Amino acid sequence: MKEQLEQIAKQYLNVPTLERRKTDSLDFHEVSVWSLKAALEAAYQAGLENK
Repeated sequence: MKEQLEQIAKQYLNVPTLERRKTDSLDFHEVSVWSLKAALEAAYQAGLENK
């Protein structure tokens, strides 16, 4: 599941990693609400498929 979430973050949010890098410029990202919605929907769907 971790790999799926990383892929969703890359694909929908343009976030290269979900690991903490201890630098604000690398750890905080500005994203559109429609990108966030799409990422949440993809994560929800992935969760349903992994049951």
